[in-house]
Amino acid sequence: MRIRSVFKQFGWIDGALYGISRVLEKASGHRLRLVKYYLVAQPIGARSASPVRQDASATIRRIERDDPLVAHLPRPQAIMSRRFDAGATCTALLMRGEFAGFIWLQSGCYEEDELRCTFVLQMQKVTVWDFDVYVEPKYRIGRAMARLWSHVDAELAAQGIQWSFSRISAFNSASLASHARLGAEVCGSAVFVLIGPLQLSWLPEFPYVHASFSELHRPVVRLRPPR
Repeated sequence: MRIRSVFKQFGWIDGALYGISRVLEKASGHRLRLVKYYLVAQPIGARSASPVRQDASATIRRIERDDPLVAHLPRPQAIMSRRFDAGATCTALLMRGEFAGFIWLQSGCYEEDELRCTFVLQMQKVTVWDFDVYVEPKYRIGRAMARLWSHVDAELAAQGIQWSFSRISAFNSASLASHARLGAEVCGSAVFVLIGPLQLSWLPEFPYVHASFSELHRPVVRLRPPR
């Protein structure tokens, strides 16, 4: 990606961080990483999440840990077992019986599994955390994502949930744009630098800067609805 297009796509600050992250990963053989997340809150039951036209070939259902489909999901079994143990739920979309995508949801707090960080929802009765939103490549051009999110949105609204939080890579402009179209609001950001076992974190709240060498010392970020 050319430098001019990087800054046009990400802006000056995120564009510079993107360039630094690419240089660090390439120079270190991926042993050194820089990650920036935007923390966003998406309103549940919003007008922008209106129901999608019914499709007889589409099936959306909750997946439990003993569901035969779990063995065919595109994630390591150990990671999915850890998610189920933590109380996370998985809603999957099937097209003509074939797996097409899923959304994972977590209440209370979410233990990030790509790096060391714990996100805690302060108003648990009206908030939830959504993560690992995935659609199979062959279904990404179409209404699969809208269909899946519309279903989940309606279910959460019926439970009294008002906001769904998530973290999005600052370098994923497509995801940021799609969330913005659904009314998502940015609540803050966090930057992580990983150097072997050392993780340095710059957080949106106290202690603001955190250093960790193991899973025993994870920074905590507390999140409240925008309003």
